[in-house]
Amino acid sequence: MEGGMPSVDRRLGVGRLRVARRFNKSVACEAYASSPLRLLTPKNHGHAAWVFITSYGGGLVDGDALAIQAKVEPGACAFVSTQASTKVYKSPNGTSVEMTAEVGARGLLILLPDPVICFARSRYQQRQEVVLDTGAGLVLVDWVSSGRREYGERWAFDEYVSQTVVQQDGLLRVHDSLALRSADGDLASRFRDWDVLAVVMVLGQPLEDEVRSILKKSDALAPTGRLDELVTVAPIGKDGCVLRIGGRSVEKVWRIVQNVLGFVPTRLGDNPWARKW
Repeated sequence: MEGGMPSVDRRLGVGRLRVARRFNKSVACEAYASSPLRLLTPKNHGHAAWVFITSYGGGLVDGDALAIQAKVEPGACAFVSTQASTKVYKSPNGTSVEMTAEVGARGLLILLPDPVICFARSRYQQRQEVVLDTGAGLVLVDWVSSGRREYGERWAFDEYVSQTVVQQDGLLRVHDSLALRSADGDLASRFRDWDVLAVVMVLGQPLEDEVRSILKKSDALAPTGRLDELVTVAPIGKDGCVLRIGGRSVEKVWRIVQNVLGFVPTRLGDNPWARKW
């Protein structure tokens, strides 16, 4: 991972997830996790498999390292989220999360976690690598908040590093990196009133109609007047797009994300946000 971390005794949580299509429904055929990682697979009324990632203790403590391998088999659909925001506690030696995922032909993976909340003096690194087969689709959200504002901890963490890599048919489609380090300058002054940064990716042949719709309404996504929120939209080839969102609160940024991804409940056959937020 970028930046590296000092040597420290680590608590490695390993997860393996496999989702397959059985008749007209996708099911989690494998969902294994070792402490401090947990994988929850609740029932839903749709045709997709839902998986929620969480950890014992409600967050990541110094030395925690999670490694998750996921596979969505051909024709299957998986919705992967978190039970709550990922809290990163004070961690001078660092914490890390790594996810690798494979999506088979005509499969769909929707990665839509809650935001990462880095406490003061925390260090967090994550890497997500997704390999898409021909005709596979991906929806991915990656976002971070400034921390515990109510405790005076705006952008008070030591390091946040996130890297997302997407490949399809042997070609690199996306390579996105974000590195925020206090050593590079005071983060709170650089972000001024903004408290949330988010990246949204929609990619793949099954989602071409949704991508065209997002690109057509891209001008309307950027609020006018004061820059409480800012949205930029860029195409990825003919069947993908990436959005970058900055905002003053999780709730405001979430409303934009939910507007952009309004097609997700239809794709899942059920609404994962009905009792959320």
